[in-house]
Amino acid sequence: MPEKKIRKFQKERERLNQIVMKYGGTSIKRFYSIDSQVYKAGALPAKTKELLGLVASLVLRCDDCVKYHIIRCHEEKVRDDELDEALAIALVVGGSITIPHLRRAFDAWDELKSEEK
Repeated sequence: MPEKKIRKFQKERERLNQIVMKYGGTSIKRFYSIDSQVYKAGALPAKTKELLGLVASLVLRCDDCVKYHIIRCHEEKVRDDELDEALAIALVVGGSITIPHLRRAFDAWDELKSEEK
């Protein structure tokens, strides 16, 4: 069976991050640290923060970021209806130009959901 798109993405992201950490200096490493810290539970639960990251990523039309946050939303046990509402907000804010990214977001979600079975 061919490897799923999401798993391929995760492996490639990890490989590339290792290269960044190999060559990246203090500034890059600090940014990576801030990025991982900001999504931890605080006044807002991690689940909410991942949904916020997903909305921002879709509006900014960053497919890699959308995939990452879809994965994290799945890990944080986001429900289908919660995902739908968050992506609807992204669509309204981002407009019709975000529709291709919306399609890919739901495709990635569907792939992750199919692995649950």
